Amino acid sequence: MPGGPGGSGTGVATGSLFWAIIMSAFAGTVVILYSQVLTLKYDTGTIGGVIAMSDWLTTFGVYDPSASTTPGVNYYLPTANKSLVVSILSAGTFFGALLAFPMADIVGRKWGIIASCSVFCLGVGLQLDTHWAVFVVGRGIAGFGVGLVSCLIPCTSPRLCAPKSLRGMIVGLYQLAITIGALLAAIVLNATKDELSHSAWRTPISIQFAWAGILSGGLLLLPESPRFLMHKGREDEARRSLALDLELDEIATALAADRAIGQGSYIDCFRNNDFKNGLRTWTGIWLQGWQQLTGINFIFYYGTTFFQSAGISNAFIITIIADVVNTVMTIVGVQLIDRVGRRRLLLIGAIGMCICEFIVAIVGVTVGQTKTATINGVASSVAVNLTAQRVLIAFVCFYIAFYAISWGPVVWVVTGEIFPLNIRAKAMSLSVASNWLWNFGIGYATPYLVDASTTGVNGVKTADLGVKVFFIWGSTCLGCFFFTYFFVPEVKGLSLEQIDLLYRESSVLNSDSYRRQMLEEGETYVQKKGGVYEDKERV
Repeated sequence: MPGGPGGSGTGVATGSLFWAIIMSAFAGTVVILYSQVLTLKYDTGTIGGVIAMSDWLTTFGVYDPSASTTPGVNYYLPTANKSLVVSILSAGTFFGALLAFPMADIVGRKWGIIASCSVFCLGVGLQLDTHWAVFVVGRGIAGFGVGLVSCLIPCTSPRLCAPKSLRGMIVGLYQLAITIGALLAAIVLNATKDELSHSAWRTPISIQFAWAGILSGGLLLLPESPRFLMHKGREDEARRSLALDLELDEIATALAADRAIGQGSYIDCFRNNDFKNGLRTWTGIWLQGWQQLTGINFIFYYGTTFFQSAGISNAFIITIIADVVNTVMTIVGVQLIDRVGRRRLLLIGAIGMCICEFIVAIVGVTVGQTKTATINGVASSVAVNLTAQRVLIAFVCFYIAFYAISWGPVVWVVTGEIFPLNIRAKAMSLSVASNWLWNFGIGYATPYLVDASTTGVNGVKTADLGVKVFFIWGSTCLGCFFFTYFFVPEVKGLSLEQIDLLYRESSVLNSDSYRRQMLEEGETYVQKKGGVYEDKERV
């Protein structure tokens, strides 16, 4: 039976780095292509356009005869319904992420993802219905599937076939897929937005079947996680699926140590034992939270309206430019992860974003505001400083670039690496659930922070911060820097078992020097025997 790339079977030659890269790339593109084109960014971009389409509003909206005589325009979506239909997917993802671990531990990472795609497809199919309740339930079910997938993929992709020297780049493609998804959504919506039939909104929703099909079909060609197979006692299958034979004995040793400790519970995720489970779990949970607190989704959810309120006339074009910057710089970022290192990139990105956001805020509240002038008794807004607006746009793009090379891809890499095997699935589900919870909270709260208050029967009182909200995002980016400095170790070039050793034998602040020592000495996972740690092997 053929072996995995670089494995010991009768197929590809053992140690073949070329084929390991080829299979890893497939695992990191097909298995990671799902993420955005199958998850939140594609859906967020799609639903934002779908709820503005005239046929969708006619189908699901409320009729207002006084609004307009133009078809579709005299239908509107009440605020409560709009909030429900947009946010319920994030609510579903939160619960999906929490429940991902039983699927991962029972059926494995590979088949767990395929089953999650089936759940997602069920939700997408329900969204093609023309009844409001069915549409909303469909979004919730789709969100549940997305939550499962978004937890299982980062937990799986570094373990499929990727050599540890390429693991950061492979998992970092998760974020690249997210940025590509946003662009794909914009392209599809632009192509269907003028249709006056149900196909206007059904087409962009139905395309999500293709992404699920690509992911499921690609996974059928890939092996199961070797660590899961070893955990289930299927050593021969694990040997065939592993990219590099060198790590198999190390995995077996680490697994034996994990079994001696026992299968971890949710309580074990927060115990500060020799493996520092509590530190590692809270690091993953808060790392995902801090990613959302960088404020990046403010730009991608509300960027167009923000640029308009800042007096920028071509706000839609600026939003497209922001998407392009995000995509291009993510391509750069995923190549830096295994070269520069996780911790260093996070520190650089946090400081870069912090500076850019404070500049945007200061320019915006000083010389970048618009002025209201009265002409012939009519109030109108007049831009007062075109140069200031260009500075604002430039530093928003710089801010996005810093995010794209650091906190975008690196957070997914780190949370896919730092957990010990016996709690990995549970800790990963907690971390990803944190991401979706913060995503939901920030997305829901941002309009109340930024938008101007309205009056009347449906009036809403808001904080009306406008561009001043960047002072908040700049401050949270400063928090990202300090969190990384004190809680995120450097694990570049280490196997997952060596990361366990680093947490047991070193501290976060000394992690880089200890990492270099392990790599120089060829030190691998250690096993405790008679109260003394001994080297299992040296390579």
